Amino acid sequence: MPFTHPVSMPWLQGRELDYVTEAVSGGWISSQGPFVKQFEAAFAAYNDVPYGVACSSGTTALTLALRALGVGPGDEVIVPEFTMIASAWAVTYTGATPVFVDCGDDLNIDVSRIEEKITPRTKVLMPVHIYGRQCAMDAVLDLAHEYNLRVVEDSAEAHGVRPRGDIACFSLFANKIISAGEGGVCLTRDPHLAEQMAHLRAMAFTKDHSFLHKKLAYNYRMTNMQAAVALAQTEQLDVILGLRRDIEKRYDEALRDVPGITLMPPRDVLWMYDVRAERSEELRAHLADEGIETRVFFKPMSRQPGYYSPEWPELNAARLSADGFYLPTHTGLTAQDQEFITGRIRAFYGAA
Repeated sequence: MPFTHPVSMPWLQGRELDYVTEAVSGGWISSQGPFVKQFEAAFAAYNDVPYGVACSSGTTALTLALRALGVGPGDEVIVPEFTMIASAWAVTYTGATPVFVDCGDDLNIDVSRIEEKITPRTKVLMPVHIYGRQCAMDAVLDLAHEYNLRVVEDSAEAHGVRPRGDIACFSLFANKIISAGEGGVCLTRDPHLAEQMAHLRAMAFTKDHSFLHKKLAYNYRMTNMQAAVALAQTEQLDVILGLRRDIEKRYDEALRDVPGITLMPPRDVLWMYDVRAERSEELRAHLADEGIETRVFFKPMSRQPGYYSPEWPELNAARLSADGFYLPTHTGLTAQDQEFITGRIRAFYGAA
């Protein structure tokens, strides 16, 4: 059945239609259109870095980042156990091996467990800012310095968290803080890495466009129409983040004293409002009957068929994913919407 309160909806209140109309009426709908460079420049400037490279998704952004850093067969990349599987898949796409590190109670990678997983084959650390919570980047960067490693930040869920590693990768999927429907973008301070990612995303054509390709590359380009939407969203990013802070605050206030609900640590930026709950499956069914959509937490990477380890039930990631889910969290969510949602939760637990 359709949900009256879906988990996510795009918020298109800026100049999205104006820019897309301009792209279409001007005839530039491909990746060669001017909005691509405008979006790259605007998003990079917002994040105080000099270079942005737009691409077709958050997953392709991670793949481009790893390839630009020379990751390939025989290498290892440290990846969190608790993440969306695209983080691990990007490593596998390069031929390298993801090595998983369990999470802490905030769902982010447990930085105290990273060092024991580093080997002579380790090349990159990939922290993921889960649900908008920034990882302990000081510790990650200290380890990278100590072991001469590179850092690729998976910032798919964390627009507004400023990059600190070698490359930060953002998703622009429809459920993200800002969106282009589909799309991604890589940010870096290194001009060589930016050039390499731009080269790899566009099939590694030579400068003379001779159709001789000296390396394996990809068609990971963003279209001008997608970039038009992404630019309009970037222009509204501060407004969007402010509205989402209000959503987080309202959920915190309404659910703080509900027996059966465990609030999660605060988020640096709000992507999804995540909670843990007693009788979580019953609660989710109850909310669904009321037209309220929810989504369960990510599953541990070691539980995934492609990366299976029989030790997965012992992980902190397994314990936390067993009863966790997130509530409707989109920029257009009103106070009245939230009052209805939290009221149904309180009624389920018999809270006054």
